[in-house]
Amino acid sequence: MQYPATHLVVMGVAGSGKSTIAAALSRQLGWACAEADEFHPQSNIDKMSQGIPLQDEDRWPWLQQIQDWMTGQARAGHSTVLTCSALKRSYRRLLSEAEGRVLFIHLHGEAALISERMQGREGHFMPPTLLPSQLATLEPLSPEELAEGSLRLDISRSPEQLIGAVLAALKLPSDPAHCAH
Repeated sequence: MQYPATHLVVMGVAGSGKSTIAAALSRQLGWACAEADEFHPQSNIDKMSQGIPLQDEDRWPWLQQIQDWMTGQARAGHSTVLTCSALKRSYRRLLSEAEGRVLFIHLHGEAALISERMQGREGHFMPPTLLPSQLATLEPLSPEELAEGSLRLDISRSPEQLIGAVLAALKLPSDPAHCAH
């Protein structure tokens, strides 16, 4: 089936490498890229900065804004790469309602590796103390989601290996000159 636009949602807990992988995929494919964090209202950022985990009522308006952005891009004929934790299946269902084909790239790994990465990054409002709440909330991709083309990738692999795995599995062109956007 041919889709007017494809949205790759690079998902996982904080510190799993979503921004790194999404930026590389965006460059490789020549697709629009967005960080879901940019869609958070200030109240959500304030909560997370204080080490307070977000609740569903905090997330629904944020996820709706992301879905609206994806639909707007699809209507303009643009495929996208987006970072979004998308921790629960219900969140992914909402995002999947965007126009176009929506696929999830779940970056997963050992909690110790993710915590180590979080300790090393600067300038992010998500403190490492929230990692346990994110891991507790995370619902891995279901067999149905995987059957629909979404991927689960181990972050112990190099960024280059992860990008190659995405491009190969999704049969996406690696040359932006060959992409319709």
